[in-house]
Amino acid sequence: ESSHKGDCPICCLPIAIDHLKSTVMTCCSQVICDGCDCANKIKEIEQSLQHRCPFCRHPAAKTEGEVKQNRMKRADANDPHALLPMGYDLHQEGDYGSALEYWRKAAELGNAEAHYVVSNIYWEGKGVEKDIKKAIYHLEKAAIDGHPFARYNLGCIEGNNGRKDRAVKHYIIAASLGHDTSLEDLRECYAEGSVQKEDFAAALRAHQAAVDAT
Repeated sequence: ESSHKGDCPICCLPIAIDHLKSTVMTCCSQVICDGCDCANKIKEIEQSLQHRCPFCRHPAAKTEGEVKQNRMKRADANDPHALLPMGYDLHQEGDYGSALEYWRKAAELGNAEAHYVVSNIYWEGKGVEKDIKKAIYHLEKAAIDGHPFARYNLGCIEGNNGRKDRAVKHYIIAASLGHDTSLEDLRECYAEGSVQKEDFAAALRAHQAAVDAT
């Protein structure tokens, strides 16, 4: 089962939830797994080819200025994969309001990562009035779209509110998407008798399958 990151458009295998194991191409906003990106670079080196995007074949950006220019073009086209990093850049510069607007727009376009980021902003109240209700709303939207970290956070909220049975269900779903911490929490729940043996075993198998697929 794929997470909110979907599948690599080249090999069609699920993209790992670890963002360090994939690359968002600024030219076309496609998320490429490290395997396909590496294979493309090796081919280019061996055949002395120009470095191009492994998906759309657009020449790769050579400078940070070209990267930003590509992102601006994609952002102007309302591409959520471009809107997200634009928001990160503004947030680092201290422009929290503008950053939130970019993230909100990406969330409105159905991007799960944007919903997750907006949720954290409302939860922490950084640059915006703290609003737990809005935070949970965006967390739920991200979780529904397959975001394992959002799903795990919902489990933690349920657990802290004394609803262990609901927390366990969230952990099982997140673990099946390859989320390690959810599996560890399930292990603890199993040790204390909050999870049935067959449910824990199924979660273990699903987690391993998700990890192996990436």
